[in-house]
Amino acid sequence: MQRLPVITAFGGFNPAGRSSFHRGYKRLVMDKLGAAERADVLADLASLMGLRSGAQVDAPLDEATERKVLESTLVRELETRFYDYRKCHFHQPADLSSAGGMTFEMAARQLPEPLPEDWQVESLGEGRVRVHCRSLSVMLDSYREIAVASAGQLPTGFEPGDHYNSRFHPRGLQLAILGASDAVQSLGLDWDKIVSTVGPEAISVYASSAMSQLDPYGNGGLLQSRLRGNRVSSKQLALGLTSMPADFVNAYVLGSVGTTGAVAGACATYLYNLRAAVEDIRCGRARVAVVGAAEAPLVPEVVDGYTTMGALASIDGLRKLFPGEIDYRRASRPFGDNCGFTLGEGTQWAILMDDALALELGANIHGAVANVFVNADGTKKSISAPGPGNYLTVARAMAETRAILGEESLRHRSFVQAHGSSTPQNRVTESAIFDRLANAFGIESWPVCAVKAYLGHTVAAASGDQLITSLGIFDRGILPGITTIDSIADDVHHSSLDIALEHRERDPESLDVAFLNSKGFGGNNATASVFSPHVVRNMLAKRHGERAINDHAALNESVREQALSYDARVKRGDLNAIYRFGEGLVDEAEIRLSDRQVALPGYPEVDLPAENPFGDMV
Repeated sequence: MQRLPVITAFGGFNPAGRSSFHRGYKRLVMDKLGAAERADVLADLASLMGLRSGAQVDAPLDEATERKVLESTLVRELETRFYDYRKCHFHQPADLSSAGGMTFEMAARQLPEPLPEDWQVESLGEGRVRVHCRSLSVMLDSYREIAVASAGQLPTGFEPGDHYNSRFHPRGLQLAILGASDAVQSLGLDWDKIVSTVGPEAISVYASSAMSQLDPYGNGGLLQSRLRGNRVSSKQLALGLTSMPADFVNAYVLGSVGTTGAVAGACATYLYNLRAAVEDIRCGRARVAVVGAAEAPLVPEVVDGYTTMGALASIDGLRKLFPGEIDYRRASRPFGDNCGFTLGEGTQWAILMDDALALELGANIHGAVANVFVNADGTKKSISAPGPGNYLTVARAMAETRAILGEESLRHRSFVQAHGSSTPQNRVTESAIFDRLANAFGIESWPVCAVKAYLGHTVAAASGDQLITSLGIFDRGILPGITTIDSIADDVHHSSLDIALEHRERDPESLDVAFLNSKGFGGNNATASVFSPHVVRNMLAKRHGERAINDHAALNESVREQALSYDARVKRGDLNAIYRFGEGLVDEAEIRLSDRQVALPGYPEVDLPAENPFGDMV
């Protein structure tokens, strides 16, 4: 009998805003919200963006502020806080020559080593020299337009590094700190209590970026330094590693000494890390697992790379879709006429507990992750092309869900969160997978959502966006439609699919399971099955009994109250990000050791393995 990985908290930030308490999800479906709920979401975003603070948060937004909030979230034209796509800096190589030679002056300290053979150098004193040469190779400052102008950007005015001492941290790691902090504080439980209950060895953290940290404070600056005439810093290499989101959260948010890992799988990275967490809990290797991803890919080099591949929605491509003025807010167009995907930035985190621990602590129950299936594509003609592995992941997730919940839940009470990258190839291949498998499993009209239409492609965090949106759907019952397209493209397979172009409202109790699908470059396919809260509660009651459920409900009252108090603080503009730099350091001289236990100061004792796991073989 395996343990059930229950989702007890979630948090993060993306172009829709803050993820905890379903706030980012509600930004996606705002058109379906009542006036009071809509005003609450807008007020929270205005606070996050620095437009409101303190007592102002309870006052209605004026029309101009509301318009600014709406226009400054989700996918939109790229803002100059990243770079000016119309005038992006680059170096133009040039070879200069003159029949009579050239003479110029410069600082002596700027002389190259060794001197070119044809250089004649004369000292002018005071650190200056005169150089005469026949020819000269130079790099000239120049500017050109980058052919991509849309992106999924964090809400304008919200800068993650402003909320803690983030000096020299790449933007992706700033996001990781804030996202994990949001998830931990939305738990409604003191983290130290959790550690003391389960012990440090029963906690896992799995998180990663897919592309590393590529801004000037990470690998971007590391690789540019010599060519720009700068020095490499002592931090750029270390902070550029893809494992840093996990490492930062272990060290500065949780203070965790438990299991850690960073699994990278291109666009499927979040689900790869979620799989590691689910396996830990299902087999009893961990009782608590923190899962996350962070990506900040809005740098010119990344955009250049994807543009050269023909993967992004370019300005020219969008002009063909929008003959008049380009609507950059509709640049990401899953399953419609499209021309490439739209990059986005974001971070998403979830905290899983085994079912017994969730009940014991009175934790909030937002759902459960039953499993994550991963398959490669096999032989490929192109590393970026889709392949057959995704048929396996989706089919395995569907079949196991049917075995757990039955035919009714699969056929009539499930929905799909599509990878939905907004490329012409994806719309054909992914829709074919869903359509053929829906037919094979007897599903007549399978609801399909594609949140990249609103958020863009946040790469490592993309499936985290799917997870957070699914939890919102379970809570509110509104399935986001693909509102960025006017019709489904002619080559999309959808005889057994319901690809809605507008939001659909359902009774939350009528939705049992979400399938999260992800397809990554290189043949990285993953599909997760996520169960709704009412399904999870029924499963817990069957396993643990009604008395345990009633005891949990009583304990949960204070947990929920504490979580909501955090939500209220953030709405007033106080993120209070957890950043424990240099706090609670362990004095290794005080570690108590024996052949049976290791006791770290401030942590419960850790029992060392005493049983032979291969006893029947020895």
